Amino acid sequence: MVIRRITYRLYPTKAQEKTLYEWRRLHCYLYNSALADRRDSYQRQGKSVNYLDQQNRLPAFKEVWTEYKTLGSQALQATLKRVDLAYQRFFAGKGAYPRFKSIRHYSGWTYPAISGWKALTNGSNGYLDLSNLGKIQMRGQARQWGIPTTCTILNRQGKWYASITVNCEVIRETGEGAIGLDFGVHHAIATSHGEIVDAPKFLAKTAKQIKKASKQKRKRRAPNHKKKLKASKRWKKAQTKVSKLTRKAARQRQDWVHQVSTKIVSGNSLICTEQLNLKGMTRKAKKGSKRKAQKTGLNRSILDVGIGMLKSAIQYKATESGGQYIEIPTQKVKPSQTCPICGHQQKKELSDREHICGNCGYTTDRDVAASQVMLNWVLYGSAVFGTNIVKRGEQSATSKAAYCGSMKQLGSKKRQKHALSGDGYSETLSRSLRSAG
Repeated sequence: MVIRRITYRLYPTKAQEKTLYEWRRLHCYLYNSALADRRDSYQRQGKSVNYLDQQNRLPAFKEVWTEYKTLGSQALQATLKRVDLAYQRFFAGKGAYPRFKSIRHYSGWTYPAISGWKALTNGSNGYLDLSNLGKIQMRGQARQWGIPTTCTILNRQGKWYASITVNCEVIRETGEGAIGLDFGVHHAIATSHGEIVDAPKFLAKTAKQIKKASKQKRKRRAPNHKKKLKASKRWKKAQTKVSKLTRKAARQRQDWVHQVSTKIVSGNSLICTEQLNLKGMTRKAKKGSKRKAQKTGLNRSILDVGIGMLKSAIQYKATESGGQYIEIPTQKVKPSQTCPICGHQQKKELSDREHICGNCGYTTDRDVAASQVMLNWVLYGSAVFGTNIVKRGEQSATSKAAYCGSMKQLGSKKRQKHALSGDGYSETLSRSLRSAG
């Protein structure tokens, strides 16, 4: 059993929508009240207040503020838990000190258990039944339905959503192929089979519209909390337009990521790629750097491709299907500088988009060559499995047991496919790669 999240679009009536907005406002007030309680107790009395203290005070709190009785105890406890998690992140050095949230930045609330709500669906459309509110029509399609566990109500751009987690048995098919993947900005994905997948770059396509809408927003009166100025209606309208454009690009990118990752996993049970430090790659330029504009553009391009989303989607889908997902050490293997045929290494500039080996003369696309190097390293020269994967299942030649991942699910057909032995190895490999290139 695995946990999966499905998001449905809600279509409440006008009366239900009014109640949902009121409940969101009450949860926001509770969050800010709990935050103020912790801050003031420590500053004035030197006493730390934890989650259990605030949870135990909920019954007395609801007797004074009776409007909270309709929200459900567990939903209120989940809001208090959000405050506790924010403080835990702060004490662990993973985030800033928790701040008060405006209603504009408070998206919704969570039902952490099965009480207070019920999903009347088999995975395709249906209704969401909330206590003290009634049935709300919802639309959406779950790839795999199971036992509902939690529900989060969200408001995005004036639209309501229900994000439901379910425990389910995931069924995903895969092929018997093996593939190497190289991610980049010039090409989103280059495979060891010679295929090139270019990134649609949805954000770049809508950049002109976003720039125009942002320019209009800057001309309006923005909110200023220090001067106690509220945003004008025209500023809110312009801000809504900018948000719609950016969220549309994000949804398009997410849909594209799922399509590409599903296609890759459905045909290959062995997937290898390189280790990438995306956080370091997209780090801001140093203060005073002369290439700040170039670095900002590069970061925007990397994030627009969605490399991190692609890698994580391929990884979890390969794991679900029973395949293998392997990341090779880039600094050790140096795939972009190594020839996949003879192993000769030569440095390349970023402007060199074609691999031309100075030793054997093998020529192909630079990114395709890198993906072929990664696949070769895993199949014929990997230390991850204690021996090469071609001879998996055979008795190990090493005296000590080595940590290895199980590849039995690939079966005997896969072993026969990659079985290259003796002196014919280099010749056969060279012939196959040349045909692929």
